[in-house]
Amino acid sequence: MSRKGNPYDDATAESFMKTLKYEEVYLWDYQTAEDVKKRIPYFLKEVYNQKRLHSALGYYPPNEYETAWQRGVLRYPPSMRSSLIGWCWFFCSRRSFP
Repeated sequence: MSRKGNPYDDATAESFMKTLKYEEVYLWDYQTAEDVKKRIPYFLKEVYNQKRLHSALGYYPPNEYETAWQRGVLRYPPSMRSSLIGWCWFFCSRRSFP
């Protein structure tokens, strides 16, 4: 698990997965895989990307931060959240649910 180049040993990904678990997964009593397929995309699109404040982005929601970056209000580029969410989709789409 801790060898070089292992995508599962990544502090950013681990932080995101912790957030996903504590703010979405542990709050819902999923009954079927369909429940998971409906709730996780909603959380990612509507909550995580639009409403949730991110400390790495100066406590801006990602969409608001990206808009401010494009307008030239901020000096630093957006974080790697798009690649992180892509990784999450890759991981979640291949996981089998009981």
